[in-house]
Amino acid sequence: MSTPVDHRAGPSSAPRSTVRADVAVIGGGVVGHGIAWEAQRSGRSVALIDDAPGSGASWAAAGMLAPVSELHYQEEDLLELMLDASSRWPGFAAGIAGATSGSGYLTTPTLAVGADAADRRALMDLRAVQQANGLAVEPLTVRDARKREPLLSPAIACALDTPADHQVDPRRLLAALRQALAGAVRGKPGLAVAGAVEGYAVPDRAGGLLWEGGRVVGASLAGGGTVLATDTIVANGLQAGDLGGLPDGLDLPLRPVHGDILRLAVPQHLQPLVTSTVRGLVHGVPVYIVPRQDGTVVIGATQREDALSDAVSAGGVYQLLRDAQALVPAVAELELLECTARARPGTPDNAPLLGRVPAAPGSAGYKAGHVPGLIIATGFFRHGVLLTPAAAAICAGLLDGHADPRWAPFSPERFSRPAAARTNHHTKETV
Repeated sequence: MSTPVDHRAGPSSAPRSTVRADVAVIGGGVVGHGIAWEAQRSGRSVALIDDAPGSGASWAAAGMLAPVSELHYQEEDLLELMLDASSRWPGFAAGIAGATSGSGYLTTPTLAVGADAADRRALMDLRAVQQANGLAVEPLTVRDARKREPLLSPAIACALDTPADHQVDPRRLLAALRQALAGAVRGKPGLAVAGAVEGYAVPDRAGGLLWEGGRVVGASLAGGGTVLATDTIVANGLQAGDLGGLPDGLDLPLRPVHGDILRLAVPQHLQPLVTSTVRGLVHGVPVYIVPRQDGTVVIGATQREDALSDAVSAGGVYQLLRDAQALVPAVAELELLECTARARPGTPDNAPLLGRVPAAPGSAGYKAGHVPGLIIATGFFRHGVLLTPAAAAICAGLLDGHADPRWAPFSPERFSRPAAARTNHHTKETV
């Protein structure tokens, strides 16, 4: 298994006293960084709380921005959010690029490829659902597909062009977002959070939410000290459900869905291996090959719910290499650089938990309709990188007091007891 860059600070550098910011973001993955950057761009000071930012699911993500290819049966409600996020990506990436050396965003298209007749039928059935939802997916002849991608196997059964599905390199994106957050603080000292690294980063783990007068006012830190904020956004993936001090009766049913992913170097004589993202079915099993600007490719698609945690599955590695070679035989000649496994936060309906939490009757926030000072943004499962610009925009709107009714189906309380049935125990001061 690969070892990510360690962004943790030593004990002496972790804040031990009180840090104050307009917004506290708990969780330093792609989603948390995107939300922090959008909040900062709105003129708010931000404290991003994470003891190892970017080392979780974001470290392993392939970064496919694929609302069309990722449409799954019975998940059509999620499509509007995915399309909204996809439409935001060019502007989101351009904003980051304007503040940094680049985000790793590429508008390369996607090819869907089937290895046999059954795979062709499955992809064509999916295309019917995609077309019914107004999405553009056009069949190509195998000859035309191989003109575009000469290293595709001549034995493939079908190919479909999906021009709207793009990609971003999540590791480059995270580095760019950190650079943008620190740069904004240097450019506008008023945004700097005293006691935070580079004016925004709190290198510690959040222990629990802090309450005062019936509202959330920040978070306690596992290493000691507190972060006080007008609004606190819980965006720490699988750990969100275990955070102390969540509103009574709020259930965040997150489950770990592990995936193995490979990174391989392409020899000079084979570059480019592919210019499009190749998403394939091989005897019904999905696999993808994503080209990077640095001459490497990412191969992935395993999905397992087992006890291996972040251990790499030998069977998963074998499956990925076997199926990738069935579509692009030259994969056998690549240099295997890295095998990584991470868990993504899944929910019962595979959709995110995103929004404010409705307040219980008699609570301090009942008149406002929600728990004051708290926003939930987790459970993004396989769509975390794609949905980042939308999640950031939605959270920015909520900070400004605007709730878009389109996203009500993703309320973080949808698996919980109704607010009317809850008791309110968070009335005493905990700061």
